[in-house]
Amino acid sequence: MIFSSVPSWMDVIAYVYIAIAIISSLIIMADIFIRGNRQMMPVMDYVWPITSLYLSVFGLWAYWEMGRPDSMNMKGMKMSMQEHMAHMGGHMHHKKKPFWQSIFVSATHCGAGCEIGDFVGEWAVFLLLTGVTVAGSILYIEYAVDFILAYALGIAFQYIPISQANPKRSKFSNLKNAVKADSLSLIAFEVGLFGWMAIFNLWLFAPGVINPSYVVYWFMMQIGMFLGHFTSYPANWLLVRAGIKEGM
Repeated sequence: MIFSSVPSWMDVIAYVYIAIAIISSLIIMADIFIRGNRQMMPVMDYVWPITSLYLSVFGLWAYWEMGRPDSMNMKGMKMSMQEHMAHMGGHMHHKKKPFWQSIFVSATHCGAGCEIGDFVGEWAVFLLLTGVTVAGSILYIEYAVDFILAYALGIAFQYIPISQANPKRSKFSNLKNAVKADSLSLIAFEVGLFGWMAIFNLWLFAPGVINPSYVVYWFMMQIGMFLGHFTSYPANWLLVRAGIKEGM
């Protein structure tokens, strides 16, 4: 079935889901920045609230179960990040997690970069490139812009903790390691998102029915990012098993 207009029930679901996602993100931000439960890896202070903007209440649950520092981490340790890494044998983590959880958390790096890149990219295409098409469709333009921005930001989210943990290495070396650690998972994330974008743009809604000015559009994008998180899981699993990326 192809919708020629946005059903009212879908609008309601979109508003509710997005509201819950924003509330979940604010709860995480309050726990981190107001209650002082800061992450051992500073970039994760921002990754977790961003993650909950697309995983919604599931992201909140994941933060509480997998990402929230325990009392030992926050009260008994006064050491710097470098000292903590040396103490832990060079590995950055809060506590021993099941392997599947460490992979899930590792996937949040590229997910956060992809979310911001896709959000900015979709608005950029809508506001600046309306009417520009490839093979008669603007979808391919969206793919290109979204991927470039998501890739750049995803690598940045990986580069920051790598450079903080290895300040004596050259910037180029740290950047190369960030690219190695996150390229495959970034591509895998976008496969899930782009696949869903094709479905809702080509087969769920008639052309022109929704665009970034509609709340339903962003609900559809959240679904795609949710799927992207899980399509990136096998790639992260392989990268960690191969020793290219560190489980968290």
